[in-house]
Amino acid sequence: GQVIPANYGRLTSLALDPIEKKPLSFFRPGTMILSAGSFGCNMACPFCQNYEIAREAAASRHSRDVSPRALVEEALALRDRGNIGIAFTYNEPLVGYEYVRDSAILARQAGLETVVVTNGQIEVQPLEELLPHISAWNIDLKAFSQEGYRRLGGRLEVTLRTIEMTQAVSHVEVTTLLVPGLSDGEEDMKKEAAFLASLDPDIPLHLSRYFPCYQYDAAATPRQTLYRLRDLASQSLNRVLLGNI
Repeated sequence: GQVIPANYGRLTSLALDPIEKKPLSFFRPGTMILSAGSFGCNMACPFCQNYEIAREAAASRHSRDVSPRALVEEALALRDRGNIGIAFTYNEPLVGYEYVRDSAILARQAGLETVVVTNGQIEVQPLEELLPHISAWNIDLKAFSQEGYRRLGGRLEVTLRTIEMTQAVSHVEVTTLLVPGLSDGEEDMKKEAAFLASLDPDIPLHLSRYFPCYQYDAAATPRQTLYRLRDLASQSLNRVLLGNI
């Protein structure tokens, strides 16, 4: 038989965004990008900011069918508004990597840029299929411990491998949401920054402030925590940026 993805071509969100919103600060800055989201995710973060569309049961009822070709045509029609391409974002796009792949191939053939915003939880073979067709990536590094990833339903080593593979051939920026008790430890931040610097000290690292959301009600990350961890990460990396301040 044939496995058919339940979310192939079914979009819950489609919007023209500044590329800095992905966030990508060092790839085509000042431009706009058509941002497409489907539904579904392969992790279970209790602080998910997009939980309305990450969970299939609710989101699938509010989706519309958009073929890869129709998505590319819509992106081309928005060029006069500054659009440079398509970003696959909002939910976890790689749970439907076939749609990302098919759309990205057509987009690149049409001269458009392609961006993926992902948690990086993908196996080697499908990632290798995608790599030639993606211009830039923003990868969420949720924590820098096995225990942290276990709590969220993922594996640290998989995301690290994805960062290594994408960084070797594409523009990559990394985001860490600083969640109290999960990803705001000083030693883990030192290790995270050292890992990224071992690949390239110019990899941009976005440290984002957490606010209570979904099933997680811990207080928002103190601003001083962001400043302190930025200073620690900057000992190894040249481009450390703060978000959600």
